[in-house]
Amino acid sequence: MLRHRLIYSQDRLKEEILKSSLLHGDFLLRSGQKSDYYFDKYRFESNPDLLYQICWRLRDRVPENIDYLAALEMGGIPIATVLSQMIEKPVIFVRKEAKKYGTAKLAEGPDIKGKRLCIIEDVITSGGQVIDSYKDLVERGAVIDSAMCVILRDEKGKKSLAKKHIKLYNLFDFSDLIEGLDDAKT
Repeated sequence: MLRHRLIYSQDRLKEEILKSSLLHGDFLLRSGQKSDYYFDKYRFESNPDLLYQICWRLRDRVPENIDYLAALEMGGIPIATVLSQMIEKPVIFVRKEAKKYGTAKLAEGPDIKGKRLCIIEDVITSGGQVIDSYKDLVERGAVIDSAMCVILRDEKGKKSLAKKHIKLYNLFDFSDLIEGLDDAKT
């Protein structure tokens, strides 16, 4: 049952995301570096209150001219699902690659041919996965000129998307989110 929620300020939301997702300890990062803290994005995505708060903030940033939200596997799925309920737009689920069984589709849900999509991701660093999915979806007939994320990890990602004429809407820059932490590594 949905309950009435008090909507957090942007600063409070930032604090709550950090409180839930910033882990302290000894971590080996994908880059091979070691860090004494780690940002676990799945902690804010799996928290129903934080997920609602995030989507409440994102809802007004969704371009009005879209037909569907395009949720990238795996981090974009919870965000796009809640967001689709708020803005009453269908969502498609975009795999990293099509399965070889069942429907064998890359994009699950309604037909995307001729439909305008906004790609949804949790965190964008280089923009590589968004660009790969963009190419795959456009090959299948979709029209895409926008993407959204909760956290923009690196400004290079925004620039990469701009080269493809994809406007990025993000809720936080990672540098703002971890402002005050020394030697931030994730």
